Amino acid sequence: MSVVLRLARAAPRRCRTTHRRGGQAFAPRRQVIEAIGAYDPNLEPPKFEVNEERWAHWIKVGAQPSETVAGLKKRASKPTARA
Repeated sequence: MSVVLRLARAAPRRCRTTHRRGGQAFAPRRQVIEAIGAYDPNLEPPKFEVNEERWAHWIKVGAQPSETVAGLKKRASKPTARA
C-alpha cells in the first residue's frame, strides 16, 4: 500500500495550523503512521518545519508527498532573498 506525506488539520477552522504526517493513501480515514513536521500559515512568514531525517527516510522507502506538501518543501528549501 502506498504512503502519502500530507497535511492534516490540527486545530479549529479559524486557527489553520497543520501538521505534516505520513499516512496510507487508501487506508480507512487516512490513518496516520507518523507525524514528521508542522506548518503554520498564520505567521509571517509562514512557519514550516520538518524533521529532515524522517523526510529522507520516508522518501527513500517510497512515500510520495502530496502536491501541496511538495510545493511547501520546495519553497522552504529555496534560500530567502535579502534586500
